[in-house]
Amino acid sequence: MTANVKLTPMLRQYLEIKEQHDNTILFYRMGDFYEMFFDDAEVASKILNITLTSRNNKSDAKKVPMCGIPYHAAQNYLAKLVRAGKRVAICEQVENPAEAKGIVKREVVRIVSPGVVTEDDLLDDKSNNYVCAVTRKETGKQFLFGLSLLDASTGEFLVGEFQDDTGKGEIVLDQLTRLTPSEILINEDTHNELSPLLQSARILLPDLCITERPDSLYHYESLQDQLLDHFQVTTLDGFGCRGFSTGVIAAGILLDYINETQKAGLDHISRITPIKLDSYLQIDDSSRRNLELTQTIIGAKRDGSLLAVLDQTCTPMGARLLKHNLLFPLQDRTEITQRHDCIGFLYQHSGTRKTFRELLDSIYDLERLTSRMILGSGNGRDMLAMKQSLGQLPTVLELLQKCSDVRKLEEIGSRFDPLDDLYTLLEKGINPEAPITLRDGNLIREGYNSELDELIAIQRDGKQMILALESTEREATGIAKLKVGFNKVFGYYFEVSRIHADKIPEHYIRKQTLVNAERFITPELKEFESKVLGAEERRLELEYQLFTEIRSKLGGESGRLLDTARELAAIDLFCSLAEVAQKYNYRRPNITDDDTILISEGRHPVIERSLPAGQFVPNDVLLNHEDQQLLIITGPNMAGKSTVLRQTALIVLMAQMGSFVPAAAATIGIVDKIFTRVGAMDDLRRGQSTFMVEMSETANILNNATSKSLVILDEIGRGTSTYDGLSIAWAVAEELVGKNDIGVKTLFATHYHELTDLAKNQDRVQNFSIAVREWNETIIFLHKLIKGGANRSYGIQVAGLAGVPDHVVDRAQEILKNIEQGGLENRGNSPASHPVQPKPRKKKTHPDQLSLFQPPPDRIHDFLASIDPDELTPKKALDILYELMDLVK
Repeated sequence: MTANVKLTPMLRQYLEIKEQHDNTILFYRMGDFYEMFFDDAEVASKILNITLTSRNNKSDAKKVPMCGIPYHAAQNYLAKLVRAGKRVAICEQVENPAEAKGIVKREVVRIVSPGVVTEDDLLDDKSNNYVCAVTRKETGKQFLFGLSLLDASTGEFLVGEFQDDTGKGEIVLDQLTRLTPSEILINEDTHNELSPLLQSARILLPDLCITERPDSLYHYESLQDQLLDHFQVTTLDGFGCRGFSTGVIAAGILLDYINETQKAGLDHISRITPIKLDSYLQIDDSSRRNLELTQTIIGAKRDGSLLAVLDQTCTPMGARLLKHNLLFPLQDRTEITQRHDCIGFLYQHSGTRKTFRELLDSIYDLERLTSRMILGSGNGRDMLAMKQSLGQLPTVLELLQKCSDVRKLEEIGSRFDPLDDLYTLLEKGINPEAPITLRDGNLIREGYNSELDELIAIQRDGKQMILALESTEREATGIAKLKVGFNKVFGYYFEVSRIHADKIPEHYIRKQTLVNAERFITPELKEFESKVLGAEERRLELEYQLFTEIRSKLGGESGRLLDTARELAAIDLFCSLAEVAQKYNYRRPNITDDDTILISEGRHPVIERSLPAGQFVPNDVLLNHEDQQLLIITGPNMAGKSTVLRQTALIVLMAQMGSFVPAAAATIGIVDKIFTRVGAMDDLRRGQSTFMVEMSETANILNNATSKSLVILDEIGRGTSTYDGLSIAWAVAEELVGKNDIGVKTLFATHYHELTDLAKNQDRVQNFSIAVREWNETIIFLHKLIKGGANRSYGIQVAGLAGVPDHVVDRAQEILKNIEQGGLENRGNSPASHPVQPKPRKKKTHPDQLSLFQPPPDRIHDFLASIDPDELTPKKALDILYELMDLVK
């Protein structure tokens, strides 16, 4: 692009800086604009939809493509480029153009990439924005993967190390889909080795930005030294990273990248936390999607997810912690119980909870505010937000001290730092009307600095000061008509009439003689002049200096600020879950170390929110290793089998994240893993058919489920022929009930009614079904889980409810009867394969039901539902018949 281009000194400087940042778009500051040239201009102009121009207008010279944006509007344009997956280098003028000799000195002060942004406009305040690094090492027949993630806006720093037999990094991929980083760093020389992992990551995270780093950086010793130096420690063992090798390399690469891109202190990165999967209830990517924990399957929307139901937080910090806890439920019974204690206390003491929430509602995102102070991007608005937030802390502490009966809240109170000194600093130093921009003045409050106060007074009271000076000199000299004047030639002067020449003091210096007067200056007058004329410029300079000093002081206290922010996030989380529990009638679960799951009147937390109060039909579920380890659940489509399955998994997950649950009561034995195989669709992006998706998920379950796991299966084997599907489903069920002679707690919904025969020879298999009643050629869904298998699938009736034309439904009924009586004739024709004429059908006396939920109350249906036919004597059956006749009448 630069061939045959006449390079000016400015363009040479641009290209020198650009060469150091080859894979970025360079925002090159020129006055009030950021300019882009050559390829950068062509790429950016298309993304930003701005005009592409040229720098050289001479017809005989090659033109240089260029485009520009106003510096004061850079944020909006920067956001578009980052969302397009671009990295942007911000190149500023680092010296005053008026004082520069030759070309103005410029430097890149910051690099912004999708994974490294700190501006509010570019971030989702309810989610972390991670950049991650992945490393891979072959150790014999196994592969060791290192993974590290860092949120530059909050300072959260994670590291993990994972063994992998295949080298494809499935465990790493599962963590990537769980934490959804925006950018991933890899060694440029290992791109091929990581190719399978990267291909899958690109598919599952389509907006992921992949950044290659030089191989020369990937040295364990130097990267470990960087980490030790940053944390000021001699070993990483204290962080729980003993024995990490590839993980340390990944973490070191991340720290190096943040240092390179931010060009500022990183004091807010004060700790590194190991990812130890054994500490958490593990949920794989497909199960997280099936259960719609953070977003819906269709549309990938937050609304309609479990997270949206549970999020009643008041602060962004609390919202992020809630999401983290939802994605990382616990296995530690003690910690879970302590969380339940907090929620129980705040549930019962609604006044305390309300006061906490009112205080939290006035607190801004302290984590990200602190990060901006450290990184040098905090502005006046950020300072005021921090001051308002810190102003609530003493009252928060007072309230915590009243919660001493709850261990976890007492611990938070004992650690809680109200940061009084930092609030005082902001109260005294920052103007309550401070602007966002830092070079326009009005940042510092009067009374904070004496020199600034004088400059402000000069600007505001300049005329009065001149009159005061004039009055003082009149008294001192005895010249009544002495006056102060000003001109552009020699500034301020004293003018005295010739008739008073004999009264002129000796220290007056004559500057000009007029016909009737003379003009003088004095050293004091010149000092006053320099103050008045330079007051505005000096004031702006001094205010900026004082502001940056205050910002640095806050950055220096980042550890205290972030610790307090974390405590506030925990309080917000507990208040939110207590608010949800009271609002939606959740109950505290009983957490045990045994293997029983007992849920009484459980409800689906998301689906019940879409229905009028009281219309969701609750269900009981019991799973154990004695007599109800695998439940075969039959019933027609639309009856609610999937709802029962999903709500059981969600109730277990909610209980172990520390939440109350949507049930009348629940006893939850600690679960180590939740697996779901719910629904199926072709995954064409990964080249997998419906059946392959089913079998891949099923294989994962069979290989990794333990006796402490919970497995949710919905329709195994639908993607192949009936006999193949039935055989696979049967074999899978047998494996789950007999695995390692202990078995796995499983809910298994199926349309294969033959599977109910498993209960005849497997003591721990029980048959259940979703209750359905027929009514005038249609069916009514009761959505109630009852003991015993269903004897019919009602597929044809459901087709009618779904709107299939009547004559097609009639024809299906005929074919079904013929198949049941004699099967198909040769050539696949039904014995009654003559054309069917549409015939009148009885008018339905019950409306079509497309809902999964409870129909309006009906006395006959309720009566029938209460009957257990297996316990009826002939006499009792006759009595019931008479009762039904009375009800009809």
